[in-house]
Amino acid sequence: MSSHRTPASSPRTTDPDWWRQAVVYQVYPRSFADTDADGLGDIAGITSRVPYLASLGVDAVWLSPFTPSPLADGGYDVADYRDVDPRLGTLDDLDAFVRAAHEHDVRVIVDVVPNHTSDQHEWFRQALAAEPGSPERARYVFRDGAGESGELPPSDWVSNFGGSAWTRVPDGQWYLHLFAPEQPDLDWSNPEVRADFEHTLRFWSDRGVDGFRVDVAHGLAKDLSTPYRPSNEKALPLDGSDPLYDRDEVHEIFATWRSVLDEYDPPRAAIAEAWAPAPRRVLYARPTELGQAFNFDLLEAPYDARAFHEIIERNLAMSAESGASSTWVLSNHDVVRHATRYGLPDGTDTDAWLLTDGTEPELDRARGGRRARAATLLILALPGSTYLYQGEELGLHEAPAIPHERLQDPKWIRSGHTVKGRDGCRVPIPWTRTGPSFGFGDVAPHLPQPEDFGDSSVEAEDGDPASTLSLYRQATAARRRLQQGEELTWLDAGDDVVAFARHEGWRSVTNLGTSPVPLPSGSVVLASGPLDAGEGMLPGETTVWLG
Repeated sequence: MSSHRTPASSPRTTDPDWWRQAVVYQVYPRSFADTDADGLGDIAGITSRVPYLASLGVDAVWLSPFTPSPLADGGYDVADYRDVDPRLGTLDDLDAFVRAAHEHDVRVIVDVVPNHTSDQHEWFRQALAAEPGSPERARYVFRDGAGESGELPPSDWVSNFGGSAWTRVPDGQWYLHLFAPEQPDLDWSNPEVRADFEHTLRFWSDRGVDGFRVDVAHGLAKDLSTPYRPSNEKALPLDGSDPLYDRDEVHEIFATWRSVLDEYDPPRAAIAEAWAPAPRRVLYARPTELGQAFNFDLLEAPYDARAFHEIIERNLAMSAESGASSTWVLSNHDVVRHATRYGLPDGTDTDAWLLTDGTEPELDRARGGRRARAATLLILALPGSTYLYQGEELGLHEAPAIPHERLQDPKWIRSGHTVKGRDGCRVPIPWTRTGPSFGFGDVAPHLPQPEDFGDSSVEAEDGDPASTLSLYRQATAARRRLQQGEELTWLDAGDDVVAFARHEGWRSVTNLGTSPVPLPSGSVVLASGPLDAGEGMLPGETTVWLG
């Protein structure tokens, strides 16, 4: 039952279902805009760019972590869940951003990272100072080791960043970390842990935050009974029996969270990052839980019409069954940008490609950009919410040639220098054609930008009707005008084509092949590229919206 809490700031419109068909723009705060000349983006920088965000026509901005962090994992190692990292600003700065966004009718979603804290979190420092078996250690997963004197890890579980998922402390016990050693896992069977995160949800909701993106939502509940069983996140079963991921018990946690989120009017939105098999992923998105879950299927799919069609059809059916709306994602802070993925030969191992500094195989930048524009226009026509990642509206490619000594992603070290990591998509975005950081700030940025970044800057693309920036602005405006309902009707348009109709005759037609195909009749609302394949023909790797 809602208690109709009044937040500090609210958007002008109060539709409780705004998230079902939203366009959400992800900001990686440390790489968006730097106002204090320290090379690191900050909250004031994001606030200064609110008019730009509004000009994109997005419904919400999702902020990746801005909370205090030693940055062992780009901010996903949280030292304090209810404050702002001093390097990024203050709570007053965050409040000012939320107010500015709401004044432009843009909502705010923030990251919450419940699976693990930073090793600098007050709780973990207390745990290290306390005795084995103490209440302080019970907030985390501390266990005795294996072997004659406990010298071996308790189990063979492997960290997502490589190496053992266990680290030993001086008194001989080991603690669990599914990610970096600086990210100790919390024990969600502990009532104190659950109560503290409910406090965090209310803290940010009371400050006007409109929703939450839940990191590693599938990892909270764990079976820690002995003997420890093997875990394999790459091949999770459909019965919830993996000891570490996607266990049924996690849903009781999120049902409690929904009760907290529903205390507000309108209720706070939430979306799960849940790397779980598709039939189970929808459980996180039920109205009684978080409401939405990220669908990364297209992000991982080949550029192929049959694959796109099957993924779209399957996810729309599952969303309808769960009562959620689907989500569509092509890029984010964890993957090689889709303009680059689509410009590499099919089947390219992007980790291996990054290790060559992006030289082998050769990137076809033009083709990647063309395909990316077509795919983006396709997903913006679909029912459900579209999540965009900062810089994709500029057609940015991955920055693959970051020198090894400048890499920040823990994957680089933890993998023994065999996985370069995610820094290439986290490089600060360009705002101007020139300058020490292409308008990001007044000094060189924390991650080096490619020399040609200025050609893809906001300054270079603003006002150019053929630019990717103009396409995104036109697409969100047209979508806002045309979008109704949450259904589509498939159209038969050939083997290389994904085509469907929305309400009142609005159609989206994507030619994922290379040869032109017949273009259905109708007035062109928007096209992802030039329609120069001949009268009545749709060029390859192009999407068109027809009215």
